[in-house]
Amino acid sequence: MTTTMTKRGSAAGPYVSAATNNAALAIADTAVKNAAPELPTLSHEEILRYSRHLILPDVGVEGQRKLKAARVLLIGAGGLGSPLALYLSAAGVGTIGIVDFDVVDVTNLQRQVLHGTSDVGTSKIASARKRIAEVNPFVVVKTFEEPLTSANALEIFKDFDIIVDGTDNFPTRYLVNDACVLLGRPNVYGSIYRFEGQASVFAMKDGPCYRCLYPAPPPPGMVPSCAEGGVLGVLPGLVGTIQATETIKLILGAGESLSGRLLLIDTLGANFRSVKLRKDPACPACGTREITQLIDYEQFCGSPHVGGDPKVSFQVPEITPLEAKAKFDKGEIDIVDVREPHELQIAKYPKVTAIPLGQLSDHIAELPRDRDLVLACRTGMRSAKAVQQLQAAGFTRVWNLAGGIHRWIDEVDSSQPKY
Repeated sequence: MTTTMTKRGSAAGPYVSAATNNAALAIADTAVKNAAPELPTLSHEEILRYSRHLILPDVGVEGQRKLKAARVLLIGAGGLGSPLALYLSAAGVGTIGIVDFDVVDVTNLQRQVLHGTSDVGTSKIASARKRIAEVNPFVVVKTFEEPLTSANALEIFKDFDIIVDGTDNFPTRYLVNDACVLLGRPNVYGSIYRFEGQASVFAMKDGPCYRCLYPAPPPPGMVPSCAEGGVLGVLPGLVGTIQATETIKLILGAGESLSGRLLLIDTLGANFRSVKLRKDPACPACGTREITQLIDYEQFCGSPHVGGDPKVSFQVPEITPLEAKAKFDKGEIDIVDVREPHELQIAKYPKVTAIPLGQLSDHIAELPRDRDLVLACRTGMRSAKAVQQLQAAGFTRVWNLAGGIHRWIDEVDSSQPKY
């Protein structure tokens, strides 16, 4: 079935005349003067700035005043935080808080559109504050340039109405969730990985929380970060904009939120679909309410042992690139590169055995046990996991290349590009 849609207007089209627009603004101006006193008023400059909101029936003057009164906290000023900060400030959210303690790196610029080339090396908080002021000088920006921890989360969260999670690690996601449940704050969730994303709204009064969906974190290293796994540059813009939309809807009390649903986004397949989520009565956060205070989330998401046996624990011995190069030149070590095949085309170690981490278990029998093996990757994270995997298989002469090829380039071969 084909549905024909009638065009109602465009940015430059003649569908809303100047007279109609001026009349709408005049009505809005009158409504502002007569509106309820508990919400902040709008100045003439704000009425003009937000005019396209004011003529929307589901926003109007009262809705815009709700936006101005709202206090929204963004956890992170990175990939997801960028569209969130830009669109929420442009929409007129009165107070935006940002928690971040990172600095702008050149590798961020592929997707973190809140920052520019001139911001490289500066704090993301400073860059975000500057950019938001350019987008909308009427927005008050509260910044927290510190790690979010169990010690400060409740104190930071308590002064905000909505918390928006733009993080990329599991300890912080569980921390944000539990703090939101304890304080009764909505948790607008988003996550990204390579070409796929997720979004939902957790910790609403009758809806599920993040723990209902993910009762336990995955094993460390199972889900790579953006730095290790990569991400399509536009994906955080897409997911972050959805988070911004959900935040605005919550403030306005308009539409149907994603509470009780998980939106799944597949950019390669151009597919959006949602699955229903149920509140888990046994959830220790929002169900049984066993969680009455914040815990050590690094420990909660960590893995003190390998292979599921709590009696077996492995240390990860490391070797520096300079040490590895000297031993390699003498023929004393073999290098096993656990990066993905396409990464080998960007920057290379000397002659190596290339086995992607996901395939290592299938090739363990091919590796010599009577030689010193140095496991290597991009930054040393995947190779550390590989070392533990080989240790669990009985290998005793295995080392992790500290800092991966990044440090190798710094100390051994500066002719290669970093990525």
